[in-house]
Amino acid sequence: MTRVWTLAAALLLAACDAGPDRSPEDVNPGPVPAALAEGERTYQGRCQSCHGPHGVGTTQGPPLVHRYYVPSHHADEAFRRAIRFGVVPHHWHFGPMPPVAGLDDQAVSAVIAYIRWLQQRQGID
Repeated sequence: MTRVWTLAAALLLAACDAGPDRSPEDVNPGPVPAALAEGERTYQGRCQSCHGPHGVGTTQGPPLVHRYYVPSHHADEAFRRAIRFGVVPHHWHFGPMPPVAGLDDQAVSAVIAYIRWLQQRQGID
């Protein structure tokens, strides 16, 4: 019986590493408000390669449009620190996220605002 539970746990963990939960089309938020355009551009240029279009995740990084990142669990400061200092994963089985160099406080805040908007569009708030 222990082997069955071990196998089930291993399969569950493998599924967590498999990549995005949903396709970008499934979470397409529609037109981005003008006030968030800079955050979207920065996200696309600096975050999307790992976290996917519209925050759906990839095989390189977790989805940011996910209940794990609800603001009451991961406040904006958690995103800010992850961008500034990198982070060791504690919900996912991806490698550690390195710091994202070259973003000033305004750019970081714009990216966070864009991510929060993506989440809100999917009912994560």
